[in-house]
Amino acid sequence: MDKWMYVIGIGDDGEQGLFPESIDNIRNADVLVGGDRQLAFFPDFAGEKIVLRAPLTKTVEELQAYRQEQRVVVLASGDPLFYGIGSYLVKKFGAGNVAVYPHLSSIQLAFARCGEAWQDARIISLHGRPILGFAQKLNGAEKAAVLTDDKNTPSAIANYLLQFEMTEYDVFVCENLGSGSERTAWYSLKDLVDQEFSPLNVVVLKRRPNQETKVFPLGIEDGQFSQRKPDRGLITKREIRVLSLAELQLPQHGVLWDIGACTGSVSIEAVHSQPCVRVFAIEKNAEDLVNLRENQVKFRADFVAVHGRAPDRLDEFDDPDAVFIGGSGGELEDVLHVCAVRLKPQGRIVINAATIETLYLAQQKLQQLDFHVSITLVQTARSKPILHLTRFEGMNPVYLITAWRTEKGQGEQK
Repeated sequence: MDKWMYVIGIGDDGEQGLFPESIDNIRNADVLVGGDRQLAFFPDFAGEKIVLRAPLTKTVEELQAYRQEQRVVVLASGDPLFYGIGSYLVKKFGAGNVAVYPHLSSIQLAFARCGEAWQDARIISLHGRPILGFAQKLNGAEKAAVLTDDKNTPSAIANYLLQFEMTEYDVFVCENLGSGSERTAWYSLKDLVDQEFSPLNVVVLKRRPNQETKVFPLGIEDGQFSQRKPDRGLITKREIRVLSLAELQLPQHGVLWDIGACTGSVSIEAVHSQPCVRVFAIEKNAEDLVNLRENQVKFRADFVAVHGRAPDRLDEFDDPDAVFIGGSGGELEDVLHVCAVRLKPQGRIVINAATIETLYLAQQKLQQLDFHVSITLVQTARSKPILHLTRFEGMNPVYLITAWRTEKGQGEQK
């Protein structure tokens, strides 16, 4: 027997929705594994039944005992390789030992029910995941499918989208797909706010025709951000912001700390350039934090932002892959010490310094902490009309300080 484990996708219609080959594999199995709902479809199964429960790793370890000796069938909802157990089992036991028989996925069925093509749809899973960051992951999509759970329900998703003023979407909710109690319908976001649905549901979001798409390309104009008045200069300028993001080299699924976030401009640009990056921002001025939260809604950027003076409250954040320091409130040495301890391997720190004193302090402290340091002096000017002519108005120079870990024997930037 070449393969000893068979992972078979199954829908809410049970055995009647399976192909004959899948049914034969189940009947010939020695062990049948699945959730209570899947196992209930086969009350007359004569072999051993194992209920798949959390933690998943414990149950999977138990299956090692059956390897090469008995035929094991694992039942999974829909397509086992689409946010399912299939990929985990293949990785655990090897592709040569595991055969996968997919069923129609809930996404396929959902788009079939609403009559929409889905090759261009954005797929977002909120199943077992926090909704944090959903705004930037969805923004700009013409259509999207969302996998839900008991917390991220259709109602919760509607309330969330209304909070970020993403009102261009209508919602198609599919309940109990493939079963006798299947129900599907279109809703507006407001219609969904207080609705309750079956726990087994999938959400399709579709942007209404002629609705404006909000797109935020890299380098948002400074004037578009809500800022403290009359001190409108307290923002990381567009040119510096773009260069700083380039120096941060954000990983696709990493964590960014934004220390001294002010208007949140760097965090906002970061999540739009890498929607799966998780940002933790801290700002000591309450007035600036109010503007930051306004900017989060305006630019559809959902990330953690707290009021505090770093390094206080940094212990609430996940370990960073990158740290941006736009302001430290006079606590730069202590902040850098915490960053050095918490920064992940290959992580980077980028500091914007407006004075030579801050530049000196940052360079000395980073070198003491065994970082390699690169410094760029950035001085730009913007055109300004004067009568029928054009002149240039210089902007304040900024020292762009980039730091990364130095390995023994290496002194060059990678």
